[in-house]
Amino acid sequence: MSDVIKLLPDAIANQIAAGEVIQRPASAVKEMLENAIDAGSTRIQLIIKDAGKTLIQVIDNGSGMSETDARMSFERHATSKITQAQDLFSIRTLGFRGEAMASIAAVTHVEMKTRPQGKELGTHIIIEGSVVTLQEPCQCPVGTSLSIKNLFFNIPARRNFLKSNPVEMRHIVEEFQRVALANPKIFFSLHNNDIEIFRLPSANMRKRIVGIFGASFNERLVPVEEQTDFLRIYGFVGKPEFARKTRGEQYFFVNERFIKSSYLHHAVLNAYNDILPSKSHPLYVVFIDIDPARIDVNVHPTKQEIKFDDEKVVYTFVNTAVKRALGTYNITPTLDFDRDTQLIFSSSPQKKNPRRSSDSRSDKSFNIPSNLSSKTSNSKLEASNLNFQTRTSKASSSKPSGDWQELYKTEEIEVPDEQQTLTFQSDANKQATLPMEGKTTLEKNPYQVHRRYILTQIKSGFILIDQKAAHERILYEQCLAHMNNKKAETQKQLFPETIDLPAADATLLKQILPDINVLGYDIQEFGQTTFVIHGVPSDLKGGNEQATIEQLLEQYKYNADKLKLNKRENLARSIARNAAIKIGQKMTIEEMQNLVDKLFACQTPFVAPNGKPTFVKYRIEEIEKQFDKKNG
Repeated sequence: MSDVIKLLPDAIANQIAAGEVIQRPASAVKEMLENAIDAGSTRIQLIIKDAGKTLIQVIDNGSGMSETDARMSFERHATSKITQAQDLFSIRTLGFRGEAMASIAAVTHVEMKTRPQGKELGTHIIIEGSVVTLQEPCQCPVGTSLSIKNLFFNIPARRNFLKSNPVEMRHIVEEFQRVALANPKIFFSLHNNDIEIFRLPSANMRKRIVGIFGASFNERLVPVEEQTDFLRIYGFVGKPEFARKTRGEQYFFVNERFIKSSYLHHAVLNAYNDILPSKSHPLYVVFIDIDPARIDVNVHPTKQEIKFDDEKVVYTFVNTAVKRALGTYNITPTLDFDRDTQLIFSSSPQKKNPRRSSDSRSDKSFNIPSNLSSKTSNSKLEASNLNFQTRTSKASSSKPSGDWQELYKTEEIEVPDEQQTLTFQSDANKQATLPMEGKTTLEKNPYQVHRRYILTQIKSGFILIDQKAAHERILYEQCLAHMNNKKAETQKQLFPETIDLPAADATLLKQILPDINVLGYDIQEFGQTTFVIHGVPSDLKGGNEQATIEQLLEQYKYNADKLKLNKRENLARSIARNAAIKIGQKMTIEEMQNLVDKLFACQTPFVAPNGKPTFVKYRIEEIEKQFDKKNG
């Protein structure tokens, strides 16, 4: 029998390795930026064209390479970072495997110019599919300029699987942000299609975070600092009121290397226990400095997963450090989070900003605002849409707990945190005329139950409608109709509002902006991360447009991560969820009847866009059976 096992040629081996290391343009960006940092650079420029499909170029002022090193850098497992196996236990550099450059050269056209300090001439190398086509001396500044063009030119199937330019650019921005956050002392810039996206001068960590995510993040940060003999933890966490429904601004760095760790993420979330809205994720940028011998970074080619020799100890330290930071800056009050939210949004002569600074939480005791009289505190606080009621009146009631009349007293409404969104124009703040308790005749008008459900009679019994789910279904079908047929009407703003977004969110908004404007918005670009809102849909009530757009993008990203929807369906779901009537919103009889009529005019009235039922039907026969049951 002849031998069947053969040694693969280097070209094929490099392409196989490229499948693990270079998954998309952002993967190449990560490897190139890390090499520039390992070279001791203090200034790094990233230039992108067509989301990296046409060009990715990194220019640094690092140590540069000699002619021999420049050629060797593209060989498999050729590295200057380690020389023996023992070095794996003391790795401080970002790269060490010697696979990245060989993998990049296997699937792209590479051009590199490099010159070390003290040399008059540098080296110019051109490689196409692992084959060196040119190597010659050249004039160039100290450092390295590395360009890769036509990614996956020799693997058409991989190139065809790349996403749209906005999606790929979003991944590139994410990788750039991770590297820039870990190295605040290095100057970074990012250009996309000859337009500057980021310009980040050398700064401290706080300024670097603000430079990347925007000036609004400055007030959201709480510093974290913990020093032990085992490790050092430092960085920033976000205040709980700025938590989001999707994971976005969560960063862990171990020895200045970005990592992904659900275990440590849980440690941070646990520190926010009882003060964070459910299913929300806080901002954090946390650095861990630890002895390299206590970790193993050689777990995955991307080096974003590492192993600790004692994960439980690290978990405990991270959890304790975050708890202590929140406690030190009075972010962990002794009051119920939902109760605090209700008082924030209660209507009063002096409006409170819903996004309060930590100063307003400095007193750990629960105090009713001074502008509310004692009489007001024991009665229903009427808000424009939400009609909150304090819980103090119920607690001070002198009636026996077993009194059956308590069942018919008005209950306070539990309102989820998602209420802080824009809603459709409503007359709900007007007092509705509801059926009198003593009436004996049947009422055909709908009735609102706990400001959450709508009860309406049908011939065979009655149905109970979830007002929020029903409105989501109505808005969802309206959005799809506008996208497919005609543009919705726009209400022009008397004073256009300018909003500024983080670069990643700005890139996403540009991607979906044409479809958003079809729905009645009039939003125009005004710079790289700045937009001007000239108009909103005519059936929307104006408000904080910055918060509205941010919440819309968060919901859009959540749907994209969880549901993998197409762009228009995702946008329709996001708009519907953010603009729908909220739990706790009081409605008039006319509004309830209008909602019922529109719901049953929908193509699919039975379920909300998320698949949950919009109503439940109860038959008279079923109700009679409940009364006919004998007591057990």
